[in-house]
Amino acid sequence: MDQLVAGGSAALAAGRWGDARTAFEAALAHGPNAEALDGLGEVLWWLGDPRRSLECRERAYAQFRRTGDVMRAIGAALGIAITYEANFDNRAAANGWVGRARRMLTGDDDPAAGWVWVTGAYVTPDLDVAVSLCERALTAARQSGDLDLELCSLSGLGEKLVMLGQVDKGLSLIDEAMAGTLGGECLRLDTVVFASCDMLVACDLAADLERARQWCQVADRFIADYGCPFLYARCRTLYGGVLVATGHWADGEKELLRAIEMSVGAGSAVAGEAYARLADLRLRQGRIEEATKLLHGREDELRVSVAAAALRLARGDAGGAVALLQRKLAHTAEGHLASAPALALLVRAQLARGAVDEAQQAATLLAGLAERQHFPYTEALAAASAAHVSAVAPGLHDGVERLETALRLFAKLGMPYEVARARLDMAKALAATRPEAAVVEAEAAFDAFERFGAAIDADVAAALLRALGVTPRTGRRTAGELTERERQVLRLVSVGLSNPEIAARLHISRKTTAHHVSNVLAKLGARNRTEAVARAADSGVDVILHPQ
Repeated sequence: MDQLVAGGSAALAAGRWGDARTAFEAALAHGPNAEALDGLGEVLWWLGDPRRSLECRERAYAQFRRTGDVMRAIGAALGIAITYEANFDNRAAANGWVGRARRMLTGDDDPAAGWVWVTGAYVTPDLDVAVSLCERALTAARQSGDLDLELCSLSGLGEKLVMLGQVDKGLSLIDEAMAGTLGGECLRLDTVVFASCDMLVACDLAADLERARQWCQVADRFIADYGCPFLYARCRTLYGGVLVATGHWADGEKELLRAIEMSVGAGSAVAGEAYARLADLRLRQGRIEEATKLLHGREDELRVSVAAAALRLARGDAGGAVALLQRKLAHTAEGHLASAPALALLVRAQLARGAVDEAQQAATLLAGLAERQHFPYTEALAAASAAHVSAVAPGLHDGVERLETALRLFAKLGMPYEVARARLDMAKALAATRPEAAVVEAEAAFDAFERFGAAIDADVAAALLRALGVTPRTGRRTAGELTERERQVLRLVSVGLSNPEIAARLHISRKTTAHHVSNVLAKLGARNRTEAVARAADSGVDVILHPQ
């Protein structure tokens, strides 16, 4: 058994999750073993199964305590605390486990003290206390030479400072921590996880998509070797959101679906954010009914307010969208970083209901926020919102110039869908006075929407082109881009089989079937199963299921 445990531990340290799992499970087949249980719990965490991970680590903790292995008991307790907080939004349990770890310390000079402090900072809601704990952990790390503790303390401190509004200082610490972890300074692979998640949370709060995108690109090397480092439900959600925003819709959808799966049994805040971001993707794809199902019963959750408002606006309920956004903004501190997307959508909603003065007020607030923040994303939203108002407000005629600014900033941020939306707005603004330029912008927008599978936006761009006397170039995705499994699913869809029937026919789970169907619709830019079959047939692909 000892040899199996040693082999599992070596595989775990090297990131060979399958080998580690096999070794630990083989060891446990011989009888109870705390180290094998703890190792298996960590492997399951890496493999994205937080519930079973908790079960293993709690059993390991109890055995470590009974045998007097205090250091390993502290490590298990801290891992349990972080998982309860990050995956299940259970702060009471998280604090309880940090308390158990703290009680086992022999004093401030205990080798595990710094890890207890940095974990305590992660789970406490008091930001001032959290900053103090991170600073204590950072001092301990430098005294002991523990680089992993130093990097985790830096990223944790950076995240807390961003939360306190010290954005530049906080993000600078985040950058330092990410450089160290992805540059190979750390000995523990989970240090990359902790720093990466802190980075995503901080960038999300600061609306700094460019920084998040850049660090995610660097993390791709780690992902290729060890798998996704965004192992907590919220971090996975944020990562999926970054992928969607940067145009990687299929990959973003996979991460968001995984985040929803991981959030089962978690608090409403964790699950709500994942549902909201997936609903936002569905709206971009023009799949309004699916977005409606995702947000059904969740409109009262503040975390989904912006997505729910966008859905109401898409369904023609501008008044309902305004009400949701005003409630969101009323619960957000004035000038808070997170208010920019809500204000930008509020401008559109107010214009949709003909309330130009109210739209102008929201655009002015957003412009002031952009001036204070100096973040490209907020500046782009402010420029686009001002252009929307100028299109209908008398005396304002700088819409095209503002859209140029928005387009340039969105392009700098690597947000191709927003670039296409700005180009479509530009085409509308130019249509009356410069129709040739309008055609260029509308064609660029149409091509981008077609490429993404943004069906409704593509239809709007196509209608504008026809109004300008141009027949849109067809360039929809074809079934040739589908995987072989997706082709199999599409053929079964073509003969009218339901998802459960497809699952039974292909011997796969219903969840996997639903995922394949979703991918087929996204790749073909189709809004429903019938349209997917039609588009595949139009592209010359045989979607008829022939008898074997």
